[in-house]
Amino acid sequence: MSPLVPPASEPLRVGMVGAGGIAGAHLPAWLGLGAQVSVYALDGAPELTAYFGGGTVVGSFEELISQVDVVDVVTPTPFHREYIEAAAAAGKHVVSEKPLGRTAADARAAIDACAAAGVQLYPGHVVRFFSEYETMHREVEKGTIGEIAVQRFTRGGTRPDRAWYHDDAQSGGIILDQMIHDLDFARWNAGEVSTAFARISKNGEGLDAIVNAQVVLTHVSGAISYVGGVWARPGTTFRTTFEIAGTGGILRHDSTQYKPVVIDGGTPDESGTGLLPAMRGVSPFTTELGEFARAFTVGPAPRVSAEDGYAATVIAEAAITSLETGQPVSVELAGVAA
Repeated sequence: MSPLVPPASEPLRVGMVGAGGIAGAHLPAWLGLGAQVSVYALDGAPELTAYFGGGTVVGSFEELISQVDVVDVVTPTPFHREYIEAAAAAGKHVVSEKPLGRTAADARAAIDACAAAGVQLYPGHVVRFFSEYETMHREVEKGTIGEIAVQRFTRGGTRPDRAWYHDDAQSGGIILDQMIHDLDFARWNAGEVSTAFARISKNGEGLDAIVNAQVVLTHVSGAISYVGGVWARPGTTFRTTFEIAGTGGILRHDSTQYKPVVIDGGTPDESGTGLLPAMRGVSPFTTELGEFARAFTVGPAPRVSAEDGYAATVIAEAAITSLETGQPVSVELAGVAA
């Protein structure tokens, strides 16, 4: 098996901006890849590096930018564009946690800034790197279940415990923050999206809110994707599921069952076959950041691009607009290929 990152005379120097929740997935992944990591955050950086036993805390973004090759933006969503543009202006490659921006316009501006500076930008759509989803996508591409007709994705668990997530002006709400994972994957799996229609229910407000949202995507191919997201009360078990129905069979997975991806249909020797165990082996964050690191050094390009990040933001924004209008909203992605 080839290494996740090719050998180099010097370790990749990564500067993480932010020390919140997702930083706790990125830091150990970078350390496991052999990167030299610096961390800048308004608070939490000393605790983060101490917990994982690695990384150097720096006192300012200017100090960070002066000593790294790559900037990893793991701040709250409203600050993604700002730090992406600052990193690009300094000539640094960029990784940004999803979404690329609070709005599609922010995401486009971030992409344009990196293109103008001649640096690479990759969004953290990590679901593409989870073994179950990776396996499912590979089987779809192989034609195991024929042409996709209907996709169903669900994702839910305990609601976030930080106030900014529940302020839609900052986070974009559950659709932009959580469901964008599956909106991105639905597009990757079934191709471009023509319309988005959404509904949402809320019980309570702020940190006490229980949120349930549903988005229906119509793809250019004629396929339909149903995406559901839940922010539930504390103690709720995190769960993801998918069911991909094609003209020749179905692919299913439920994270709470700890079972492989299962094929129902296809050839007789394929039907009911488990393809991969759930969440075993290398962390999907390590796989994701390893692909990005290779792209920054020797290539090839990773499985997700900045334009994919932009497309996911556009789709999420269309769904949010549908909440406001009560009508399906067209998704305009001229020049962006799935």
